Amino acid sequence: MNHTPTPRTHVSTTVRRLLLAASAGTVLLLAGCASEKPALNTTFDFGPAASSAPAARAPIAAVVVGEVTGSAALDSERMYYRLNYSDPLQARAYANSRWSATPLQMVTQRLKSRIAQSGAKVLSVSDASDGVPILRLEIDDFTHNFDSQTQSHGQLVLRASLFQGHKLIDQKTFERKNAATSADAGGGARALAGATDTVAADVIAWIATLPLKKE
Repeated sequence: MNHTPTPRTHVSTTVRRLLLAASAGTVLLLAGCASEKPALNTTFDFGPAASSAPAARAPIAAVVVGEVTGSAALDSERMYYRLNYSDPLQARAYANSRWSATPLQMVTQRLKSRIAQSGAKVLSVSDASDGVPILRLEIDDFTHNFDSQTQSHGQLVLRASLFQGHKLIDQKTFERKNAATSADAGGGARALAGATDTVAADVIAWIATLPLKKE
């Protein structure tokens, strides 16, 4: 007698095929997740200092440039930005972008480079002799600020104090804003580098106006 397969046998075969297909799909999904790599950090700096000297020439032969000081936030490699159009009181950090050094270190080095290009010898505190002017610098703001979702600028606010013979000659605050070419960390880095170079030129021009004793 011939027997026709029952519906139960057909159903069992179909279920087995579905289970095998589901298992294969799970393996492919897990393999795909395992192949995904975390986003890599992008590192920024100010780039090389231009070889051309600033327009203003330093009126002194030598100057001691102290390490730039500032808030604890500026003593790390994190890159900060603010959304001035929505919440200007909150400083946010870029997730996958960092400075190659702290802003305090980078501004110190760029100021020293620009002053040296102006013709003055840049000395450290340990190398200073009596009568050599001492330049102390403090950063009040160093941020990539967004005025809208598409427009932003880098802002540097720096306070400079010049001493000679343990006497304060003058103190001045410099503020510069430089428009960013793109609304991202790279645009902010370029804008802040430009603002720093401009402030450096401003500081050199300011020193030229001060009544310093000739040594």
